[in-house]
Amino acid sequence: MSIELHDLIVIGLSLVLSFLVCFAMTPLVRSFAVRVGAVDVPKDGRRMHDHPIPRQGGLAIFLGFLVAVVLLADLDRPVQGILLGSVIIVTVGAIDDIVPLPALLKFVIQIAAAGVAVAFGVRIEMIANPIFWSDQPVIYFGAWSIPITIFWIVGITNSINLIDGLDGLACGVSAISSLSILVIALVMRQVNIAVILAAVLGACLGFIPYNYNPAKIFMGDTGALLLGYVLSTVSVIGLFKFYTIVTFAVPVLALALPIFDTCFAIIRRLLKGQNPMSPDRGHFHHRLIDMGLSQKQSVAVLYAISAVLGLSAVLIATNGALRALIVVFAFCLAIIIGIALLRNHDVHAYQRQEAMRAETQDGKDPPESQEENQDREP
Repeated sequence: MSIELHDLIVIGLSLVLSFLVCFAMTPLVRSFAVRVGAVDVPKDGRRMHDHPIPRQGGLAIFLGFLVAVVLLADLDRPVQGILLGSVIIVTVGAIDDIVPLPALLKFVIQIAAAGVAVAFGVRIEMIANPIFWSDQPVIYFGAWSIPITIFWIVGITNSINLIDGLDGLACGVSAISSLSILVIALVMRQVNIAVILAAVLGACLGFIPYNYNPAKIFMGDTGALLLGYVLSTVSVIGLFKFYTIVTFAVPVLALALPIFDTCFAIIRRLLKGQNPMSPDRGHFHHRLIDMGLSQKQSVAVLYAISAVLGLSAVLIATNGALRALIVVFAFCLAIIIGIALLRNHDVHAYQRQEAMRAETQDGKDPPESQEENQDREP
């Protein structure tokens, strides 16, 4: 059974509607954030901005996502649980963006929100047996499906929040991940999952113009926690419901960048004897900045890595002519990204040269330079 034209139109409408709502609401949310005091003031070395910037932009993302899903998706019981849990996540995130909440309290509320989704049928009930020589092809979790699913949801929710350190990074990575899972959902003919993911993708695309460097507004915990929660829960009902070895690898690859960054951060902090939840300046994006890359260059590199990992997930889930088409598309995309990075590098190099020239002219020129300048004058 192939996806009908009507289904593709609904998926497209979900993307466009969420985009328009989020894009239109973000300026209003920005004004609201300033009014209620949800402003990020740089106060430590982890911050990459040098002036106060409103946050709570996740409210606009949530509105775009919610409108599209409520109007266009099939609100079955698992989807109802995801929406209810999203309301809980957005509420705690919005409060935290105004008045910082204790980490333990936020963690408990995240577990509660994950529990709501689990209660409505969002569960990882089985996976393919990684021991390929075993006679048992599938491992059923039974009662363990509840804590395993909660661990997955809470883990991904926080991993998206942890990579939200550069302008446009978390939103862009979430958009790439949602696009990857969306393509897989289309391949697997899961129309309702595709509609929900299109709503996530559209909301992210509607927010990025305001969030890309230099950012006019941050998504804050409101947006980062929401995107992590939605992607984690949708991946459960859209991917983990299928028990082949293919789908076991797919959700991990689609969300690999935030997963790896979070795992490395926890290991790094434990090895240093620190609290694994304590913030530091050792994330992937911090390391790229310390290597001398600009914010835009660092974000572009991480976008590319996320896209490659997402593409790998798609390739695993597809075969035949579609796989060949994806490879060709990926090759063209890699060329475009490479050209963009080189152009961005040339622009920054030119700007640095101009800045150095301006500093030289503002200061006292060496005698030789002064003579050369005099010779050029009419």
